[in-house]
Amino acid sequence: MGVPTVATAGINIVSYALDYDFKYSNGMPIRYVAFPFPIAGQPRSVHKAYVAGKDQLSKKPVMTAIVDALTKPLTDNEKITGSTASIENEPRFLPPDTEENLQQLFKDKEWTDYNPIILPTEERVKKMLAGTSHKPDEVINTITFTPGRRELTVEKVAITAVMVGAKPQFMPLLLAIATKAPFGNSTSSMANTVIVNGPIRKELGMNSGTNAMGPYNEANTVVGRFFALISKTAGDLRNNVTAWESLGNNLQYNSMTIAENEEMLPEGWEPLHVQMGFKPEDSVATIGTGWTYISSLGEVQPAYPAHMLISDYMRSLSALGSAATIFVDPTVAGLLKDVNGFKTKLDFSKWLSEHVEKTVASYWGNGVIMTSNMAMAFQGLEPYATWHKLPRDTLIKPFNNPKTINIVVVGGAIQTTWFTTDFRLNPGVKVDDWR
Repeated sequence: MGVPTVATAGINIVSYALDYDFKYSNGMPIRYVAFPFPIAGQPRSVHKAYVAGKDQLSKKPVMTAIVDALTKPLTDNEKITGSTASIENEPRFLPPDTEENLQQLFKDKEWTDYNPIILPTEERVKKMLAGTSHKPDEVINTITFTPGRRELTVEKVAITAVMVGAKPQFMPLLLAIATKAPFGNSTSSMANTVIVNGPIRKELGMNSGTNAMGPYNEANTVVGRFFALISKTAGDLRNNVTAWESLGNNLQYNSMTIAENEEMLPEGWEPLHVQMGFKPEDSVATIGTGWTYISSLGEVQPAYPAHMLISDYMRSLSALGSAATIFVDPTVAGLLKDVNGFKTKLDFSKWLSEHVEKTVASYWGNGVIMTSNMAMAFQGLEPYATWHKLPRDTLIKPFNNPKTINIVVVGGAIQTTWFTTDFRLNPGVKVDDWR
């Protein structure tokens, strides 16, 4: 637009922008001034010190670096126009080597979760491709989040399926899941869930009962690990290169992969995929992304029923997009329906929407909310504009869309337990389309 511009950000983001993003994504020769990291959540005194300090790139005073960036003539390199220079693709095949060396190569390339893999030989990948009618070179997903336009093909899904020990009959489900790769990636500790509904649960022998969230089932384990590895490889997620989560999240190893216990739903409670508009006989995979995962304290007590405790727990969630996903054991679902009177899942979601309150200070004190919603408040968009003006101790109801509060029934009906999360669910993917 012809307007002199300089971008300022934390040094980790600037380093990514000048190197990886410039090479593989936008190719735009943007001028940057870099502050130390971290920035978010720091007191005003720290921010003032950053501004009064030195640019992390040029080592000049920050304001001098900004003025220079705005006023100095463009260099020849900065006058380059057009798309990013084409990057040479890595070869389709690796040269022969010993298994030990190849295992180490996959680790060095960060193509694994650092657990042993099954090496994806041409023969093994060919057998895996027999699990779908889709052509090996069909592009099923183009990933644009960090690495430019990386095309994910059916063959690449089959390669990762081999690596994690999947069977050919897993391919339709894995292809459906891969359309939502990669998993969440940010400087905050994002996590994911993979929820499977419909006949595919039984076809693959997935566990929706006792220990459904634990390492006690081959299909649950393999499918969850697949989402982690396809996210890392197709998304080119590498530590301190394209992934900078300060703590990371242990759930990324398996993405909390479960099958809903549809057989133990209370009468009137629909499976998740039916709530989304699919037919009961459809097989569907649903991916959710969030940050927070809170385990219930213990068994439900009649004096303070489950819905009251669950609403208490939800006060700790960010409420971004009004989203929450509550995983309840069938015993809890039965109590909510038969004792507490919630005839449908949506009835319960509506109650939570109307009763979960948190203070304005708590709401805006969450970094995810501050980053995502404060700009809307400044623009006068409601309810954020009003919430921003209220006294800090005012109670608000931030879960204002009950349709984004999802209830999933899973577990073995042994104990009245549940998990409260802020996972926001994407639209489900029909598995049968990938057979």
